[in-house]
Amino acid sequence: MESNSGADVLFLLIGAVMVLAMHAGFAFLEVGTVRKKNQVNALMKILADFSVSTVVYFFVGYIVAYGTSLATDHELLTKANGYELVRFFFLMTFAAAVPAIISGGIAERARFFPQLVATAVLVGLVYPFYEGIVWNGNFGIQQLIGSSFGEEFHDFAGSIVVHSVGGWIALAAVMQLGPRLGRYGRDGRVHAIPPSSIPFLALGSWTLAIGWFGFNVMSAQKLADVSGLVAVNSLMAMVGGVLSALFVGRNDPGFMHNGALAGLVAVCAGSDIMHPGGSLIVGAVAGGLFVFTFNLCQHRWKIDDVLGVWPLHGLCGAWGGIAAGIFGSTALGGQGGVSFWAQMIGTVGGIAVALISGYIVYGTIKKIVGIRLTQEQEFMGADLAIHKIGTSPEEDMGH
Repeated sequence: MESNSGADVLFLLIGAVMVLAMHAGFAFLEVGTVRKKNQVNALMKILADFSVSTVVYFFVGYIVAYGTSLATDHELLTKANGYELVRFFFLMTFAAAVPAIISGGIAERARFFPQLVATAVLVGLVYPFYEGIVWNGNFGIQQLIGSSFGEEFHDFAGSIVVHSVGGWIALAAVMQLGPRLGRYGRDGRVHAIPPSSIPFLALGSWTLAIGWFGFNVMSAQKLADVSGLVAVNSLMAMVGGVLSALFVGRNDPGFMHNGALAGLVAVCAGSDIMHPGGSLIVGAVAGGLFVFTFNLCQHRWKIDDVLGVWPLHGLCGAWGGIAAGIFGSTALGGQGGVSFWAQMIGTVGGIAVALISGYIVYGTIKKIVGIRLTQEQEFMGADLAIHKIGTSPEEDMGH
C-alpha cells in the first residue's frame, strides 16, 4: 500500500511541476505579445499572481472546494506519503492559471496591486466555489444534473472549470478597464499594436503545450488511473488547432501558435473519453474559432483583449465543454458516459459564475481604489511606471 501511495505522490508531483512550468509559458506568451515597455510587468505579474494564489488557495480556496484544511489537519501532512499535500500542489497550479489567463487580457494598462487583490478573491473564493461543484460534488448540483440528464457534467481536466471560467472573468475585467490608449481612433479606425517578439510568443506557446500534457494526463490523480488516450487526444487536438489556425489565420505566426493552445483548451474536458479522430476535429474547430472571434473582438466589437484570452480560453473552453458531450458519445467513437444536455448546463453554469463574479470583483475594486494606470503611466509603460526598470537597463541608461 505504501509503495502505491508513493508512486501516486511522485506521479502527481511530476504533473504539478509540469503545470508549474506552464506559468513560464503564460509569462512568455504575454512578454512576446505586449510592447517592449510592458515586458517586465508581464513577467512580474505572472510570478506575483502565482505566489498570491498559492498562499490563498492553501489557507482558503482548497477548503472552499474540498472541505479539507491542510493548515489545521496535521494528520494529512504525512498520511499516504503526503498525498493530500501534493494533490493540493497540483490543484493549486490549476487555480493559479485563472489569474494568469486574466493577466493577458488586461495587459499594458492595469494597475499591479489592485490586480493582486483581485487574484486573492478569485482564487480564494470564486474559482474554488465552481471547482468544488464540478470536482467535489458540492451543493448536490452534480447529483441533480445526473438525475435529470442521466449523466453528471463531465470536465476531466478543466475546459470549463479552469479555462472558460478564467476567460469569462477576463472579459469582465477587460470591459471594466477599457481599451489601451490609441487602440481605437475617434473616427472608428483600429490602430494596430503589433507584438514585440514572435520568438518569445512562440516560446510561451511551446512551453504551455509541453506542460499541458501534465495538466491533462495527470488529472487522473492516481497512477493506476493513467490513460494513454488522454495523451494522444491532447496531441491530436493541439495539432488540429495549429493546422486550422494556420489556414484560417492566413499564415499569421501569432494565430498559429495560439491555435495550438486553442486546441488544448478545448480537449481538456473530454480528453479521457473522446476518440483521437474526434479530438482532431475538436481542436481544429477551436483553432478556427479562436482566429475568427479574436478578429471580431478586436476589430468589430472593439474589445481590447490584448492576448485574446476570452476567445482562447472563454470561448474555446466553452466549445470543449459542449464538444465532450458530442464526441464523447459512443456513436462518434467515444467512450460514452456523457450527456449533451448535462454538458450544456455545466458549461453555461461556469460562464454565469465567471461573468457575474468578474463584474462584481473588478467593479468593486475599480470603485474603491481604481484598476487602471494613469494616462501618463500607460504612455511611459508599466515597466518604468511600476517597476522602475526596463527589459534592458544598460541600454536604457545609454551605456
